[in-house]
Amino acid sequence: MRAIIAMGQEEGALTRRVLRAACCAFLAAGIMAISYAGYAVLDRYLYQSVETSEFERVSMPAKPRAIEAIPIANGGVIGEIEVPRLKLKAIVVQGDSENLLRRAVGHLPETALPGEAGNVALAGHRDGLFRPLRNVRTGDLITLRTPGREFQYQVEWTAVVPPTAVRVLQPTSDEALTLVTCFPFYYIGAAPNRFVVRARKISVAPKSGPSIRAEEAITKELTGPSE
Repeated sequence: MRAIIAMGQEEGALTRRVLRAACCAFLAAGIMAISYAGYAVLDRYLYQSVETSEFERVSMPAKPRAIEAIPIANGGVIGEIEVPRLKLKAIVVQGDSENLLRRAVGHLPETALPGEAGNVALAGHRDGLFRPLRNVRTGDLITLRTPGREFQYQVEWTAVVPPTAVRVLQPTSDEALTLVTCFPFYYIGAAPNRFVVRARKISVAPKSGPSIRAEEAITKELTGPSE
């Protein structure tokens, strides 16, 4: 009888040790996940702050150059997107890799650049810079700024599509802007669909603001560092 009791006590102690180890492992994993999430948010904030400040210091040259006339390296800053009603404002870079989208809104390289005829497509993370798009409405105004010009668009429609619906990225007969992010916005894990915002260009004007830097600085900003 004593042997049976001792065996039961040993099994109970072993179970407690296993549970304590499991709790410690889950706690460590949770701390690591929270730390990484905090790092990602801080890294994105710092990147946006630095690049926004740099972009705003870049001036309009005497004769604004079309951004499409300048070769843009992967990761090079194209401009800035703003949706005033949603308080969405972010730097736009060339490329759509995970590393780039973690910090900025990415321009899909196979689509038109601002100022070109066709469809300008931008991608962003639903749990990052494009989170405010969950509240977008038809008629909302979107401003896309490049070092030389400001393009204003108006939202025409939104849609939820499967990831295979690449038709939303195809060229358009008029100058359009397409924003793409994952959907649902609060889905845990790999989201099954994509949320698409389509807007049409309604105006274009020279970028306002005093001239501070030369055209060479603008070219450097656009062609500068690769990912």
